[in-house]
Amino acid sequence: MVERKIFAGPKVRRIRMGLGLTQTTMAQALDISPSYLNLIERNQRPLTVQLLLKLSAVYKVDLDELQGEQGGSAGQLREIFADPLLAGEIPGDQELIELAEAAPNAANGMIRLYRAYREQAARLSDLAELLAREGRVAEVAGPRLPLDEVHDRLQSRPNFFARIEDAAETFHERLSPGDDLAGALKAWLKAGHGIAVRLLPVHAMPGLRRRYDRHSMRLFLSERLSPFDQIREIATEVSLLALREEIAAELSSLTLSTPEANRIARFELARYASHALLMPYGAYLSAAQRLHYDIEGLGARFGVSYEQAATRLTSLQRPGASGIPFFLMEIDNAGHRLRKAGSQGFPQARFGGACPKLNVHAAFAQPGQILVDATLMPDGAGFLTVSRTIEGPRADFGERVRRTALLIGCDIAHRDEVAYGKALGTNQIAIGPACRLCERQGCLARAEPPVTRPLGLDEMATGLSVFDFQ
Repeated sequence: MVERKIFAGPKVRRIRMGLGLTQTTMAQALDISPSYLNLIERNQRPLTVQLLLKLSAVYKVDLDELQGEQGGSAGQLREIFADPLLAGEIPGDQELIELAEAAPNAANGMIRLYRAYREQAARLSDLAELLAREGRVAEVAGPRLPLDEVHDRLQSRPNFFARIEDAAETFHERLSPGDDLAGALKAWLKAGHGIAVRLLPVHAMPGLRRRYDRHSMRLFLSERLSPFDQIREIATEVSLLALREEIAAELSSLTLSTPEANRIARFELARYASHALLMPYGAYLSAAQRLHYDIEGLGARFGVSYEQAATRLTSLQRPGASGIPFFLMEIDNAGHRLRKAGSQGFPQARFGGACPKLNVHAAFAQPGQILVDATLMPDGAGFLTVSRTIEGPRADFGERVRRTALLIGCDIAHRDEVAYGKALGTNQIAIGPACRLCERQGCLARAEPPVTRPLGLDEMATGLSVFDFQ
């Protein structure tokens, strides 16, 4: 039977130093030479089973502690180095494990420092929202990464790009696709640019949705994608070619600060243009009004997915021909907000979108079902919210399905114009923009105390919330 090799030199050294022993003294107690103990402490020799048992018997050492890694510290260090600011700095876990074992106090200090950084970032974000409500801009809460800069810029402005909309409508009319838009787009790529579209199996593109091969002039799409997502990828490629100048003009108007931010925004604008090609503005607005903004009905009418039809509703803000000003937010089942957009910008100050009582969180318990609520903010503002889960690319057997939830909302004043308004009763769900900014007393769903109130530390009375405040 082969013995398992256990390298735990830093732990042995900490035990020896903690007891105030020299290498010679410890080596004598373990019946080994001081030179061999020195090699063990430098991880140049493993701990044998016999030595493990001897350490346990002589110094009352926990064998699990010696045999296992510093699981807690190493796991928290992995989380720290998964942050976008540090991602890619360390190629694997081994260096983190060595840090946790060799310098546990330094590792714990790094963990505390990172927690303080995250806490300060959250407080700055809260401060920015509070100042925004008063009409002031908090420059201190600026974006830290190119992706954050792009998202902040797009979320703070109307999700409408006039140049792209006009060019997409003109192109669609010239294309005259009839009932086969996908076929017409493929034919345009082939005839105008010599690009052929091919589907590839998962094993050929295990980590990609699409790939354009300039040498063979082929656009490869993954079989993981649904037919709706496949045609959107084709429309995106067409947009990058046919609407190149309009996309560049809108990109320039965003005035982003770095080349990387511009590359990210260019792709976002190309995705916007693909929706404009699949759902031309005039036709889509007319259908939306006739169908009372029924998202599933619009998806069936234009041959697009629920997510695509909902996203398109947030862009109907052409001057003189506008629809209801919708906004949307997509989250994953861990609560991360993946994207936000709005016809007039995402209403961060008025709506927030971080309340745990929103039906977008409950949607994961009822996949595919549409949940409708009338919500009431602390200041009396009301919103109609519609939430439903959406499925990601097809997963192989044994893989976890990627499932997110989409919330689309509008002011409650539009409830009679929207098909979902019929499902509303007379009650409104009392929500807030975020726990840190909400002062509702006795909220059972509260996850954090408000930053605007001191905690209520009363030994004689305890409220319904775990975060009581004065």
